[in-house]
Amino acid sequence: MLLTLVTFFAVLGILVLVHEFGHFVVARRAGVKVEEFGLGLPPRAIGFYKTPEGKWRRLGLKTKTASTTIWSLNWVPLGGFVKIKGEEGGSANEPDSFAAQGVFRRIWIISAGVTMNIILAAILMAISLGIGSPQLINEQSLHFGARIREVEIRILEVLAESPAHQSGLEVADSIITVDGQNFSKIEELQNYFDERVGKEVTLSIKRKTELLEKKVVPQILTQTNRGGLGVALVQTGFVSYPWYSSPVYGVIETFEMIGGVIYGFYLIIANLIVSQQLIGEIYGPVGIAGLIGDAARLGFLYVLQFTAVLSVIIAVINFLPFPALDGGRVFFLLIEAIRKKPVNQKFETAMHNLGFALLMVLVVIVTFRDIARVSSGFLNWWQKISGLF
Repeated sequence: MLLTLVTFFAVLGILVLVHEFGHFVVARRAGVKVEEFGLGLPPRAIGFYKTPEGKWRRLGLKTKTASTTIWSLNWVPLGGFVKIKGEEGGSANEPDSFAAQGVFRRIWIISAGVTMNIILAAILMAISLGIGSPQLINEQSLHFGARIREVEIRILEVLAESPAHQSGLEVADSIITVDGQNFSKIEELQNYFDERVGKEVTLSIKRKTELLEKKVVPQILTQTNRGGLGVALVQTGFVSYPWYSSPVYGVIETFEMIGGVIYGFYLIIANLIVSQQLIGEIYGPVGIAGLIGDAARLGFLYVLQFTAVLSVIIAVINFLPFPALDGGRVFFLLIEAIRKKPVNQKFETAMHNLGFALLMVLVVIVTFRDIARVSSGFLNWWQKISGLF
C-alpha cells in the first residue's frame, strides 16, 4: 500500500509539474508574468519570491502577492499549478498580462503544457527503449536493431467455462513450463496441448512474483476445433535498442501511442453513440493508483513505460475541445480569431465552470467504478492497451 501511494504521488507529481512547467516557460518567454508556481495544490504552506535586487524573501502570512513570481509549497500533494497574470481576462491593458497578448501567442502559452507532456513521453520512451522496454513480441512491433531478452509466453485472455478458467488460470499469468518442458514458441505450446486432449498436463506459472502450479486437462475447443485450454497467448519480453537509435524510436513510438489513444477515444465515443454501450475500461484516480502500484511491484521499467503512456493520455485528454481543458480554451481562442473579436468573457467563464463541474462528476462516477474493480491488475490493462500501439 505504501509503495502504491508513494509511486502514485511521484508519477502524478512529475506529470503535472512537467505540464505546468511548459505553461510557465512559454509564458515567461512571451513576456507574460507568472504570479505563482506552486508545488502541490492550495492551501499554501510556504512561499518564496525574489526581490528586484535579486534577494530571496519568504512570503509573509498576510502577503498575497509579490512583484515577482511566488514559488510555493502547498498542503495538498497533487502535482502543481501556475497562476498566470490575466489568464481570467483581467489586466488586459497591461503588457505583461495574458489577456493583452495576441490570439496565437495565447494559444502558444496554453498549448505548452500538452507539448511538454508529449516531450516527456518521448524522453521516457527513449530511456525505456535504451534500457529495455516491456513489449509484446511480434515482427510488426520491432524496429531494426532490436535486442530481445527474457521472452515469456503470457496469457492474454481466458475464455469463460474453459479448462483454463476452471483450473484458475488468469490473464497475465506467465507459463514457465508444461509437464517440466520449456516452450519458446506459442505454436509449439498449442501443438502440445492439441496432442494431449483428455490427458492432464501440469503448468508451472508465474503470477506477478509468485510461482504456482496448475493442473489442466486440454479439451477440443469449438472456437478452433483443436485441443487447447481456452486461452489466448502472447509472447512478451524486454526490447532494447542501441543508444543512437533509441531516441528516434522513442519519438516514433510516442506518436504511435498518440494515434492509438486518439483511435481508442474514437471507438469509445462512436460505440456510445451507435449502441449506447461502453467498450473498454475507463480509469479514475483510484484505478490509476492501483495500476501504478502493480507496475511498481513489477519493476522500474514498467513504471517508466506506464508513466510515458499516462503522459500521452493526459496530453490527448487535455487537448480535447471541451470547456475547462486546455483544448477548450484553445477552441474559444480559435473562435475569437475567426470572429476577429473575443468571445463574451462571462459566457466563456460560465462554460469553463460548467465543463469543470461535469468533469468532477465524471471523476466521482469513475472513482466508484474503480473501487468496485480495485483488484484489476496492471498487466491486464497493459496487454490490452499495447494492442493499440
